[in-house]
Amino acid sequence: MFRANGPVFFAGFFYFCNERKVIVINSHEHWMNLALQLAKKAKGWTLSNPLVGAVIVNDDRLLAEGYHKAYGRDHAEVDAINNALDSVEGATLYVNLEPCCHEGKQPPCVEAIINSGIKRVVVGMLDPNPKVSGKGVERLKKSGIEVITGVLEDEAKLLNEEFIKFITTGLPFVTAKSAITLDGKVATRTGDSQWITSEESRKDVHRLRHENMAIMVGIGTVLADDPLLNTRIEGLKSPIRVVIDSNLRIPEDSRMFHLDENETIIFTTEAVPKAKVEILNSKPGISVVIADTDKSGSVNLNTVLKILGERGISSILVEGGALILGALSNEKLVDKYHIYIAPKFIGDHEAPSFINGESVEHINDAQELINVSYKVMGADILVTGYPRRS
Repeated sequence: MFRANGPVFFAGFFYFCNERKVIVINSHEHWMNLALQLAKKAKGWTLSNPLVGAVIVNDDRLLAEGYHKAYGRDHAEVDAINNALDSVEGATLYVNLEPCCHEGKQPPCVEAIINSGIKRVVVGMLDPNPKVSGKGVERLKKSGIEVITGVLEDEAKLLNEEFIKFITTGLPFVTAKSAITLDGKVATRTGDSQWITSEESRKDVHRLRHENMAIMVGIGTVLADDPLLNTRIEGLKSPIRVVIDSNLRIPEDSRMFHLDENETIIFTTEAVPKAKVEILNSKPGISVVIADTDKSGSVNLNTVLKILGERGISSILVEGGALILGALSNEKLVDKYHIYIAPKFIGDHEAPSFINGESVEHINDAQELINVSYKVMGADILVTGYPRRS
């Protein structure tokens, strides 16, 4: 007999009951969802590594939980095995990403699984890393372990979208962020922009900074705001700062240069004064990188992403102004948009808009976002979406 409220397990399914309806959830999906939730706890801490959670179950009784807590720490599968208070022999392991089978910062997870006596592994998605993809599953099968793949695969891919792009292309995942009014403005014509959005939205931006390895702005933002570009939430880390400055106009006393946390990378061109390059390079935590140029003579943003990827930077939050967002959009370099919309309007055609890209003559040619989601942030609305690629 079902309880009036709460979950009941029967014949491979969980029945969540209340007075009005019964919701049936496959038990594989239930435990995989728990693994995904565990993986999310490490957002911002795994750097270029994926987010992975693991759950060990026997007869649908939870034995242990684990997740990859930070770069260089135990992988999720090993963490879960180590956390088990009872024997895991004969148990089922749920993990959102295929267990690794190669030696990296940590030993291969498949060997720990095999040695533990676990008899079944349920996987959310195969690892896109060519060193692993399919090989981890094959190793487990050869050891007599049953493997089930593709459980909540779409959710697993969404969670690790940044890792997937980085490990398959060598390029960082680029998220463009902006805070705008209802009429699409980021400031008044005098440049005043504090504060367009609510405190809740601003706090969420600092969370985004923590979750990305780097934050990028153009020199226009630096000259206008002299920003710190750090994370101002206790307990969260600050990203690497990246400034696009084709003419090396950045002031030598910029506030960001006085921060001890993380480094600042300035991308410029061959045409700038060598003396200033040397002065900036001599400052602790600052490096000036000479990049090639695009057709306009500005820093080539494709080159910037390539160099940052080679440095192991897997994700970038772009908080620049209209010019850099427009340039990235024109080059189809933005992977995702986070737009915070405040219920205000400025109503001045001279006030700057959030993006200054290539113009279109017809609405059908406008940049369109797909897989759009909406979230209320205080008085604001956060719109998140991905650019449609033609």
